Amino acid sequence: MSLSNERPGAPAPEVSVCVVNWNCRDLLRQCLRSLDPARQQTRLEIIVVDNASTDGAADMVASEFPQVALVRNAANAGFARANNQAAALARGEYLFFLNNDTLVPPGAVRRLVDFARTRPDAGLIGPRLRDGAGEFQTSFRLLPSVGVLLHRVSLLRWTGLFRRAYRRYRGRDGDFETTRTVEALMGAALLVRRDIFARYGPWDESFAFGGEDVELCHRIGRRHPVVYHPAVEITHYGRTSSRQQIGYVHTNMLIGLVRCLRKNGTFRPALWLYKSAATLDAPLQWVAHAAQYAWRRARGQRERAEKCRVVMRGVGHFLRRGLPAFWRA
Repeated sequence: MSLSNERPGAPAPEVSVCVVNWNCRDLLRQCLRSLDPARQQTRLEIIVVDNASTDGAADMVASEFPQVALVRNAANAGFARANNQAAALARGEYLFFLNNDTLVPPGAVRRLVDFARTRPDAGLIGPRLRDGAGEFQTSFRLLPSVGVLLHRVSLLRWTGLFRRAYRRYRGRDGDFETTRTVEALMGAALLVRRDIFARYGPWDESFAFGGEDVELCHRIGRRHPVVYHPAVEITHYGRTSSRQQIGYVHTNMLIGLVRCLRKNGTFRPALWLYKSAATLDAPLQWVAHAAQYAWRRARGQRERAEKCRVVMRGVGHFLRRGLPAFWRA
């Protein structure tokens, strides 16, 4: 690990923005431009931890954003560990964990901090998320359960047995317009007081990718409210880095959710039930998407066929390499 652009003795910032990056140079550039302190109306420090990108992202940060503290990891340290690296360097009263594929509207950080000052009891605060087309994204969820994960098993999904639980988990039947306490926020944009993070953090580095935000919300949420605040909105493009490494992401998302269940006290037989169902279902998913891929290619639906191919790559990686770790989780 190497660190550049440290400025010892500089005035303490109000907010430390912690950004983890892996091969998202162009989106990272947009994100950093949106974080101009004058536009955000607050004293900011920005810490970028680059997980050994090969697209020149770290050099771009060093040359175009000299005010940003840049950590260059020699290897991909993972999302949780890189966030902890950034938090260890932060000097702000608040930490703002922000994905690299986000755009922060002018004044959004100021409004988020102003709200946080009215809620000193809050542990984590998250804004409403919109995608690149302006549509609302899922910004909060319930904590996962075995029933929720069983709905993802294709043979059980069609029965509808767990559909209602899954809708509740995704927040699809919830109130999106009201500031309120929720169980888990999406990890794309999380504000937390640094003293609370120091007491109840850090991010759990046993998670490689996926589930670490849910686990952090659960851990802090046992002591302080986790608050969704839709009056502040942030654009989150989503899945840009993950599509480049879909096998790794798909496998570790499954592992991370199982680890969340285990840490939250789910009975071992229930975990075995889900693991067995997911293991048996994976080959069926691969075959089904392969058939869809061939059909859509034959009909000239290239974009929809490509989506099937991405899923096939993810499921294939899970079957070839991920099963031992999945069963150990």
